Amino acid sequence: MAAVAGRTYPAVQFEIEPDRVADFARAIGADPEDGVPPTFAAVYSLGATAPQLFMDEDAAVDFAHLLHAEQSFEWQRPPRVGETVTSRGRVASDTERRGMRFIRFESDTTDAGGAPICTSSALFVIRS
Repeated sequence: MAAVAGRTYPAVQFEIEPDRVADFARAIGADPEDGVPPTFAAVYSLGATAPQLFMDEDAAVDFAHLLHAEQSFEWQRPPRVGETVTSRGRVASDTERRGMRFIRFESDTTDAGGAPICTSSALFVIRS
């Protein structure tokens, strides 16, 4: 396993599709008419970028032993339905303690003009 702290991944564009937002809103008990639920960031920010880490052969993430330990978001503004956003992922840290690997993965999401929308952070623990 090679530590990949500091690695950045290519930008990913994601369209905030009306039907997908409405389905997500209903699934969490929110009103689809209220716009994009805050937790939809799990889809357009973290969900759009984390697969790059998981598929990175150098990162060697053992997905079968992965635990998604924590997740947080900080918003500048909510995205709008129909808007296309861009998310960029990076490995903020990659450490090992007590036989477990801890990867802090962060994503920054911006609008078409480059203005910030959301920053997400997740901690992945990979057990031996």
